[in-house]
Amino acid sequence: MTITENQNSPSPQDHGFTVRKRRKLPWVLGAGAAVVAAGSLAAASLFGGAKSPNEVPGATLTVVTAEGNQAEQSLVNFVAKEVAPKYGIKVAFKGLSDSNTLNRAVSTGEVAATVYQHKLWLSQVLEANPDFKETAATPVFRWGFGVWSAKYKSIDELPDGAVVSLYSDPANEAQGLWLLERAGLIKLKDGINKWQATQKDIVENPKNIQFKLLDFAAQSRALPDLDAAVGYTEYYTAAKVPLEQQIYAPPAPDEFAGQLTIGSDYANTENIKSLVKAFKDPEVQDFLRTDPSVKGLLLPVDAK
Repeated sequence: MTITENQNSPSPQDHGFTVRKRRKLPWVLGAGAAVVAAGSLAAASLFGGAKSPNEVPGATLTVVTAEGNQAEQSLVNFVAKEVAPKYGIKVAFKGLSDSNTLNRAVSTGEVAATVYQHKLWLSQVLEANPDFKETAATPVFRWGFGVWSAKYKSIDELPDGAVVSLYSDPANEAQGLWLLERAGLIKLKDGINKWQATQKDIVENPKNIQFKLLDFAAQSRALPDLDAAVGYTEYYTAAKVPLEQQIYAPPAPDEFAGQLTIGSDYANTENIKSLVKAFKDPEVQDFLRTDPSVKGLLLPVDAK
């Protein structure tokens, strides 16, 4: 299995959906240079020190996401300033450049956690890197995700034979197909795990939709040449695409909720238990619901 990524802005690892099992090609995510299996990466410490901060009372707990992900950075900074002190911990944000660096740092305890991947993607990361020891501790938010079009004002206007782009990594391709089924444009096989769906699982396609797989940054750039695309709100807003061009956007299913991911070996340390409590605090959901820096990009987990 190969993990792949795209280095465009926003950072390719923003959503942590990069692991490919069907294609042994470099990944292009959100979103290129190939990121090889973690076993081939140098295991040098990112922050120094022989003992994990997770085990040191009073140590600063670093929560990492991909570089350039402003919404997730705003979330972590809010927790650091407004929530963490209630639980007797110090939290700081750090952006890292690639998926394997992020996950290895969490696994080894060099950092405390990350908040940029969902359970399916994490399971694929762990399958690709069996030396990683990570756990999804709690859902934190849902990403804004919907159908975009520069040509049509509603999902019902899409014509017969419409060309619709999905993301080119398996997890987000599956999420895109699931969303199109919810929109009534396709039907997937009964009984499948829809968060693992592929185009082979489509049993009804009444508008004869043609699918085009693109990476995260390329998709938003290509929107004028497509009939529609299924993608993350933050990529489109970062590309200065008007929000009015999002023509269908139900909340993401539970399977695609962004998780606070921690190192399994540190789950029972007092620092990490307090960190999990901080991210579960109701103030976090209020922040997601109301703050302009994340509103519409990261949605509360109770969004329906």
